[in-house]
Amino acid sequence: MYQPFLNHLEQSLFQKFNLQGRPIPQGLASRVSERGKNPATIQSWCYECPELRKIRYTYIDAGASAQILNSVIYPSHHYDLPLLGIDFLSFGQVKNLIVMDFQPLFQDEAYLAKYIHPLKGLHDRYPDLAQNLEMKFYDANQYFSKYLLFAKTDAETVKTQVFDAFKEYLELYWTLLDNAEPLDDPSDIQRIVKAQKDYDQYSADRDPASGLFSSYFGHEWAENFLYGFLFEDAVPLEAGLAR
Repeated sequence: MYQPFLNHLEQSLFQKFNLQGRPIPQGLASRVSERGKNPATIQSWCYECPELRKIRYTYIDAGASAQILNSVIYPSHHYDLPLLGIDFLSFGQVKNLIVMDFQPLFQDEAYLAKYIHPLKGLHDRYPDLAQNLEMKFYDANQYFSKYLLFAKTDAETVKTQVFDAFKEYLELYWTLLDNAEPLDDPSDIQRIVKAQKDYDQYSADRDPASGLFSSYFGHEWAENFLYGFLFEDAVPLEAGLAR
């Protein structure tokens, strides 16, 4: 269901950037599950380039029962840009949840005016995809912008409006990156390092997908995938408590 999105993302990335493969820990790049009635496959890709230190995306294909595309793009620590977060989930083509946002590292007014306000025009063009749904696992005021697209919708809308919005959000993000001034003050760079690590910790601690990964691929693999690949700068809760 989201293969056209994946294809467009890859085409856009490879056209614009000089990408190099970024290692994925052994055993985490792909896996096949035979659990339950519907076998599921998961495959992940990871790249880097001078402007973007980590570009990761993952596709879960469980046939008619589930289709999932997840991606986070982390700018180089020399840029204070938001992260680009994408989460598209479809279950039986009836339940379709889409989340797409420029995820701010900071919430001060100057930062939001610089990086988040440019989203407003795009956001306003897709009112059907901005449903102001309640967030069950996250604080909407932390690492999310007020112009995120967050909606439950139908399969036809996914193919049309969601795909159009996806392409436009991607293009706007590239424009912001093109116009961004690299940071050179070590204290500014360390602030970004910490902010991106904090994002990973916050996200790993709350990510509801870990239960989905566990159901398909087992708890141990899911934990390794969560902390070893998706949010590699996070520390597992048990380890954090032990320190």
